Amino acid sequence: MPDFRELLADGRPHLFDGAMGTMLYAKGVYINRCYDELCTSQPDLVADVHRAYVKAGAEILETNSYGANRAKLARYGLEDRTAEINACAGRLARRAAGDRVFVAGAMGPLGMRIEPFGPTSADEARSIFREQAEGLAAGGVDLFVLETFADLEEIHQAILAVREVCDLPVVAHMTIREDGRTPFGTEAATLAERLAGWGAEVVGLNCSVGPSAMLAATDEMLAATDRPLIVQPNAGLPRDVDGRTIYMASPEYMATYTARLIRKGVRFVGGCCGTTPEHIASMAGALRMLAPAQSTRVHAATHEPDSRASEPVPLAERSEWGRKLAAGEFLTTVEIVPPRGVNPAAMLDGVRLLKAAGVDGVNVPDGPRAQSRMGALATALLIQQQVGMEAVVHYSCRDRNLLGMLSDLLGAQALGLRNMLFITGDPPKMGPYPDATAVFDIDAIGLTNLAARLNRGLDPGGNVLGDATSFVLGVGVNPGAEDLEHELRRFYWKVEAGAEYAITQPVFDLRQLESFVARIEKEGIRIPVIAGIWPLVSARNAEFLANEVPGVVVPPEVMERMRRASDLGKEAAVEEGTLIAQEMLRDSLPIIQGVQVSAPFGRVPLALRVFEAIPGWRGSAEALAVPA
Repeated sequence: MPDFRELLADGRPHLFDGAMGTMLYAKGVYINRCYDELCTSQPDLVADVHRAYVKAGAEILETNSYGANRAKLARYGLEDRTAEINACAGRLARRAAGDRVFVAGAMGPLGMRIEPFGPTSADEARSIFREQAEGLAAGGVDLFVLETFADLEEIHQAILAVREVCDLPVVAHMTIREDGRTPFGTEAATLAERLAGWGAEVVGLNCSVGPSAMLAATDEMLAATDRPLIVQPNAGLPRDVDGRTIYMASPEYMATYTARLIRKGVRFVGGCCGTTPEHIASMAGALRMLAPAQSTRVHAATHEPDSRASEPVPLAERSEWGRKLAAGEFLTTVEIVPPRGVNPAAMLDGVRLLKAAGVDGVNVPDGPRAQSRMGALATALLIQQQVGMEAVVHYSCRDRNLLGMLSDLLGAQALGLRNMLFITGDPPKMGPYPDATAVFDIDAIGLTNLAARLNRGLDPGGNVLGDATSFVLGVGVNPGAEDLEHELRRFYWKVEAGAEYAITQPVFDLRQLESFVARIEKEGIRIPVIAGIWPLVSARNAEFLANEVPGVVVPPEVMERMRRASDLGKEAAVEEGTLIAQEMLRDSLPIIQGVQVSAPFGRVPLALRVFEAIPGWRGSAEALAVPA
């Protein structure tokens, strides 16, 4: 068998195969099956598809292993068979290929976001890819095809993983939308530059769109790299026909676009979703009549997206909140939930009390406990415009995809909202609409990364925005987390992503807060920590927080104090709860740079009383005189 690098050097067009999943589905395999595992349980079925593509004229077969990584196989309880399934996929394709067709080990994304937009580290992702690559190499593949990736950082880890296993050639595909950019917004030229820079022998596009959109993107890619280009489109865009997803592009249509791609200078073509041996046969006919264009290419300068980043606006210049953080001043803030309906009057009256009392900011939660309330961004804008007090906007990942978050943040910048607190968000099942769909496209770590990039003038795809944003980046943290090690790891990642301050969950146990601060200081991490304080109003309130609010820990001694006080009446319970909050604040002052006091049930004057524990606190007499 000749080396695949000989095809790279011969200057002629070559043909990959088409879809595997489409063919297996057509053969009666339900979509809830693990298609990769069919290599071991129904090898003849898979081999038949391979042989059909060889007969159609394909010069390179892809193994049936697109989703055969540990992360995806775990959904079927097959993660411990990763090596076996991949090796079997390689051997099946090898036997069908014979000695005249090359075998490409197919590897797809992990199905979970990696840093900076997800919780999976780059090292962990590379390890998962490496395990799959080892299995495919053991199965006898001639090259690797990395396909249908949307995230450049993820495919980078896949390339590195293959290089750690062997020196076989790598074909690296990204997927684009109709606008010619990846789902993360990366331009075609940029992805071509990056993939080539990371050592992929062939770079290109596959899946998601049909040949027309890919044809339009090839000009940018051909101008950006001298690496051979590959294009493997879907058979057009899918349509729903009588409940079935049908790809409408005919074999003749695909052959027409194959000719156009080759004339432009594309070296490798093939098919993705919806393509069949009939499509590949028509494309093979088109290739036999063509030679690739010998065009002169203008090579764009290779660069990392971050090289175009601007310096962020200094923290002290972004907002008054940011100025105080930068100066090390102690910050005071009260959390007030947005109104349930459309009338913000009562909430704004409470905010006016805070302003009169000299509180630094108002924290606006974003649908806490999945409750349906006025949006946090709209509420914060009303506060800043009608009261003239800075808001700290809690922004949740639960309800928005990456595109929606990007749009919201750009709008927030234009509206003058600067102080952000990024949270992952409570799942809908906790709220009054348990059947509502959660998005969780990225978590708080990924969102912090997104905003940090915006502050440097870059969008998620590394493209220059124009004017940079100037957000003050905050994150949540829970010193009382049940799995503190996991919580600390996530906190470190948030800081690495760009967090500039943290606000804790309500804390009732000083020992937990002290332990948390000591741990992060030992790691050399000391962004300002703002303690969350909740003045309890009854034993029932304490029990609710302890049992129904995720992440809140109420120690037994606090529970007992509230029970004894509640036995004496409502006023006694409120007094005891306020005293507990004041004690917590006073004792934690040496290790924190601020306090966020919650206003239970909207009782702002009660929240203001907690600040009396701060030495020298002189809140407005008018505000403090209002009965709790």
